[in-house]
Amino acid sequence: MKIAFLDCFSGISGDMLLGAQVSAGLNVEALREELRKLPLRGYDLEAIECTRAGLRATKVNVVVDEKAHHHRGLSHIVGLVRASGLASSVQDRSIAIFTALAEAEAKVHGVAVEQVHFHEVGAMDSIVDIVGSAVGLHLLGVECIYASPPNLGSGTVSTAHGTLPVPAPATLELLKGVPAYSSEIGRELTTPTGAAILATCVDEFRNLPPMKIEAVGCGAGSAEIEGYPNILRLILGERRGATEQDLVTIVETNIDDMNPEFYDHLMARLLAAGALDCYLTPIIMKKNRPATKLTVLAELANLEALGRIIFEETSTFGIRMHEARRQKLRRGWKEVTTPYGIVRVKVGWIAERIMHYAPESDDCRRIAEEKGIALQTVYDAAKRAAARVLGEET
Repeated sequence: MKIAFLDCFSGISGDMLLGAQVSAGLNVEALREELRKLPLRGYDLEAIECTRAGLRATKVNVVVDEKAHHHRGLSHIVGLVRASGLASSVQDRSIAIFTALAEAEAKVHGVAVEQVHFHEVGAMDSIVDIVGSAVGLHLLGVECIYASPPNLGSGTVSTAHGTLPVPAPATLELLKGVPAYSSEIGRELTTPTGAAILATCVDEFRNLPPMKIEAVGCGAGSAEIEGYPNILRLILGERRGATEQDLVTIVETNIDDMNPEFYDHLMARLLAAGALDCYLTPIIMKKNRPATKLTVLAELANLEALGRIIFEETSTFGIRMHEARRQKLRRGWKEVTTPYGIVRVKVGWIAERIMHYAPESDDCRRIAEEKGIALQTVYDAAKRAAARVLGEET
């Protein structure tokens, strides 16, 4: 399976991803030829070799004819994409990115989605960046995308709405549920367009997965930052190993003097803040005191936030942390249609063989409550639908 890893140590934007794809081997003329299928004129695409802090990279620019530059709403952009001769997967991915971006901008500015015009991300160059990125992933044959937690940057950024804090409000809205962090670099590193690409295209945020590396590309950001390589690295290769492995941090603390009624709230906050898992274990401490051991599985980017929650919500004076290597099934989601509604199903593979699948309990519970039927009824229907979709027998 062909996989891609986005190393977002200096954030991500649409043009950085395009540049990284070209640097990794995407043929520029093939990219231009696909983009010509869009009913869109008045621009040119150029790829320039450059350096960022001494590292070679590719900068892709969309040169727009000023006469062709005007704002477009979501429905207009969807119409342009659907009217093209692009592959259906490219169309779907492009529209998903634009829809996520429009919904985020609408929410943070308090307007309807159709009132959002893509002036902030540049209308014409926005379309080329986003559709071009989707085209590039298609031409490179990428089947699964991984990414590191993105560096968002800091400071402020000038926009059509005035000066906004970094991360921009739309960027934060798009990255809900995504591990991220901000460095001391005083500028915007992850743009709303980059955030929309991550939110809609990435299958998992993690460290570099086991893979046979075949190509590495570096896409240059617009800013030249002294002593800092402002680039996005794209690593392409074949998945290695029947299962996946990664590193997690195990956070633990022993508690013997806390109201047990508080644990439910504590665990909800930890999971909402990005904990991979958390659980409680009854133990006996010194002086034969009954106690509870809190264990949290976390990614490195979330450690500070999770530790703060533990100190705020428990009576502990300290926590222990150590790294552990996980071996896990390759995981993904499938949506299945039941007589009661759509349910997500979690699927686990070894190589290309499906080992386990299970309906998402939250979806089943929500539908059961809405329809006034038994949870088991919805779960069983989802299980049968998944068996049909995945080609398995119940």
